[in-house]
Amino acid sequence: MIVMKFGGTSVADGECIRRAASLVQNGRLAEGGSSRVVVISAMAGVTNTLIAAAKAASRGEGEHCLRTRALLEERHVAALEYCVSAGRDRSEVREDISRLLDWFQNLCRSIYTLGELTPRGLDVVSGLGERLSARIMAATIRGLGTESEAIEATDVIVTDRQFGNAVPLMEETTREVEQRLLPLLRRGAVPVVCGFAGATTDGVPTTLGRGGSDYTATIVARCLRADQVWLWTDVDGVMTADPRIVPEARTLSVVSYAEMAELSYFGAKVLHPRTMRPAVEASIPVWVRNTFNPTHRGTLLNGEGEPGSGVKGITAIKDLTMVTVEGRGMLGVPGVAGKVFSTVAAQSASVLMISQSSSEQSICFVVRTEDADRAIEALNEAFALELIRRDIDRIRALKEVAIIAVVGAAMRSTPGIAARVFGALASKSINVISIAQGSSEYNISVVVDGSEADEAVRAIHSHFELHARAE
Repeated sequence: MIVMKFGGTSVADGECIRRAASLVQNGRLAEGGSSRVVVISAMAGVTNTLIAAAKAASRGEGEHCLRTRALLEERHVAALEYCVSAGRDRSEVREDISRLLDWFQNLCRSIYTLGELTPRGLDVVSGLGERLSARIMAATIRGLGTESEAIEATDVIVTDRQFGNAVPLMEETTREVEQRLLPLLRRGAVPVVCGFAGATTDGVPTTLGRGGSDYTATIVARCLRADQVWLWTDVDGVMTADPRIVPEARTLSVVSYAEMAELSYFGAKVLHPRTMRPAVEASIPVWVRNTFNPTHRGTLLNGEGEPGSGVKGITAIKDLTMVTVEGRGMLGVPGVAGKVFSTVAAQSASVLMISQSSSEQSICFVVRTEDADRAIEALNEAFALELIRRDIDRIRALKEVAIIAVVGAAMRSTPGIAARVFGALASKSINVISIAQGSSEYNISVVVDGSEADEAVRAIHSHFELHARAE
């Protein structure tokens, strides 16, 4: 059994949907009718369009929703007519599309009347794109001669009530997935599950946040004890670096779960770290493959990775600010670090990297620039007394910095990696502002000036000759 997820660019229009459906059908036939479950994203750009319309309605811009409805209907009907021959099936799906868009229009009208868009309401709107694309994909697969049915995510993915970033309740979800999907699979049908969304135990729609459709795929795979997950996207796999920064970057053949978590956390766009958790817990191999280049092997993600390969990839996060809390009065005082990070956490600001001097006279950490002013203001309030007493001398910010992360499981057993990283940066006169290394030793992170981030990635990639060792 293989769970196949198709991202937004892989189902961007009728031609793309037909290509994706052919990959599903041909894979089944080539392997003797083996089971396939499809998880599908909204067509590229649709989710953003839906969110923009809902926000416009909350501002009193009623016409925006009407234009959005017309645009979405035109786009989805065009895809349907390209993929599915005229007949009863196409007519029924066409009616479904119209019904769902009528529902969307009525929802926008309610938001307009209230003048407010709550997180709960936003989740209801955000999941519509997958509901539309799933119906077209299922009809396309039926047109190729295989039974297929669109499955609402709200019927199978059970979550908590954390709207916008819901957490699946695995016991309940497993029960619903088995009950809904196994009968279809036993008779050779292909379920097409809406990605990204879910629902609470009492049926209130939620969404799974960034990387939500990938998350749906690994959740479903774990529930069904699938043999593999294939994530179809618009790149050949996981790259040694961002090819827009390093043109000679290459596809990695095998990456461990731990390496992928590090690369994803520090900016790699292929996968969000938490989407891997269900696959890791169930030891399910995950392939990242290119819908537009299906003969390419892609990248295999598994528990072992590729032993002895040293540095595996380099990635970067930009638009960051480094905040430093420093003062001689901090020396030996317990609880300062705890107070710093609890204060920042209360502002919903994620700390991406931490470094503390051995003298305990300074703590520095990195947050996204959009969160920096809010975090610094909160710290100044929290440490007002310490600032007056000069226990803390100052709380300062260095904006426009970037984190460069050098990742590889075998780095822990390879002497001299850090020295080579710093040597590569020094050769390009790039100054290292701060350094951190995780206890796992899978990752060395350095902070550099944001204007030097791309050059830093290129320098390290070239020094370790990653272009020659991948693929």
